[in-house]
Amino acid sequence: MLIKNLKNITFILLIASISMPLYADDNDVPTEKIQQFVDVYKKIKDQYVDDVDDSTLFNYAIEGMVSKLDPYSDYLSKDDFSELKIGTTGRFGGIGIEITMEDGFVKIITPIDETPAQKAGLKAGDLVIEVQEVSLKDKSLNDAVKLMRGEPGTKVKVKILRKKEKEPLDFELTRQIIVSKGIKTKIFNSTIGYLRLSSFQSNSTSNVRNAIYDLRKKTGNKMTALILDLRNNPGGVLGAAVGVSDLFLQSGKIVYTKGRTNNSDLEYFANSEDILEGLPLYVLINGGSASASEIVAGALQDHKRAKIYGETSFGKASVQSIQEMFDGSALKLTTARYYTPNDRHIHGNGIKPDVNIEFEEIEKPILSIPDPYNKDNQIISIIEDHRNTYSKAK
Repeated sequence: MLIKNLKNITFILLIASISMPLYADDNDVPTEKIQQFVDVYKKIKDQYVDDVDDSTLFNYAIEGMVSKLDPYSDYLSKDDFSELKIGTTGRFGGIGIEITMEDGFVKIITPIDETPAQKAGLKAGDLVIEVQEVSLKDKSLNDAVKLMRGEPGTKVKVKILRKKEKEPLDFELTRQIIVSKGIKTKIFNSTIGYLRLSSFQSNSTSNVRNAIYDLRKKTGNKMTALILDLRNNPGGVLGAAVGVSDLFLQSGKIVYTKGRTNNSDLEYFANSEDILEGLPLYVLINGGSASASEIVAGALQDHKRAKIYGETSFGKASVQSIQEMFDGSALKLTTARYYTPNDRHIHGNGIKPDVNIEFEEIEKPILSIPDPYNKDNQIISIIEDHRNTYSKAK
């Protein structure tokens, strides 16, 4: 138990004792805290019931210091870092969720489209409390990911805590190779384009541009509006968020980042023509819309280029940089935060929609809209609002 609790010690002293002479005066070294750490370390070495090697103790201390900063900073062992670099190119299966940490448990940011998690009914905001009957309380994200990963086709049991549910929910999922589907498009009522973007990847800007050209062509250049669906989009590449925003903005700031170092203060501006040429744009978000999705929604909202529908977004607007250490381990550290053009602080607050509508499936499908969208009250609300506005304009 003592070793486990050591992870939660705010261990400023270890790095201070090693690195501080290079960056600060001796007066800045927290000597009392260093002595406190040394005292604890000696007591563990002398009195703890089991013999624990120095490397393990120091790793626990570093992990505790980093993990207590925020849910997104992390210390990666050499093996964890190697696995991160391999990413999804390795032969492993998963259940298809984007996750973060909250109150010592794994929180689902969003289930990924067309994955075991989404098909089983896991939802944004669910807390994963057990995997394979192993409690995730106070385990790291890396530990949780390892438990959920496995050979494609194998089963994995997860236990979920969900708001408004009195008891935990049990799910058994079959792992599969997770591949993001990227973009889906539809046309509603012959003239309203619909574009679902499930994540922001390096090619998202060109893919969105091409999809919009295709939608306009399919409507005989009679498209009257576009619905951009960013619900349950956990984000991705910053450049893609800037690029997608730029497709709809002619000028002005898109987003800026601010941190404590010079290279973390960056600004991004629009510099192209509006691909929709002023046609109405509606953006859908929810609690699973995070990071890059919030950049796009925030920029379009601040510039009054789009009307935002749905529910308040997740509120994850921080930049993590990964720095490799001399021994092959790595430090994933939050180094900056995003802000909207109007200086709104997204992190922890999210983007609030202009029209707040809690999602629910309606009982009677709308026959003029294709399945499954004909039961989606948020999409139906946008279509009805647009029709009313468009009729008045005529």
